[in-house]
Amino acid sequence: MIKKSGSAKWSGDLQSGKGYVSTESGVLSDQPYGFNTRFEDGKGTNPEELIGAAHASCFSMALSMILGEKGLKADSIETKATVSLEKKDAGFEVVKVHLDLTASVPGADKVSFDECAKTAKENCPISKLLNAEITMDAKLV
Repeated sequence: MIKKSGSAKWSGDLQSGKGYVSTESGVLSDQPYGFNTRFEDGKGTNPEELIGAAHASCFSMALSMILGEKGLKADSIETKATVSLEKKDAGFEVVKVHLDLTASVPGADKVSFDECAKTAKENCPISKLLNAEITMDAKLV
């Protein structure tokens, strides 16, 4: 089993508090996030764009694998994942992710390409995660 991690630190209340997000690899290290980066135009990141980046990258890799299984090799795969956060009665909820895909795949016809893209969308690990069981260990210190 492969395990990777991300972490976050937060201090303060929701609107004026500050947070920092990091990844195990160190590619992201104490990158700022907060109310202003999530709901306004503040500089920094937010959970939705991080999910979008993760989904776009995972989907692109999965598509590359599926194309390869059909003897095809992409010159390029460019994916943008737009994560929609919506206010509901019980608070905010991620209601959907939309993938915009542009790819150059020599030898691929539209029907087989669409089939490969659909399979990647349905089966990449992050697509599956968005419907996954979420477990938690909580410790109050």
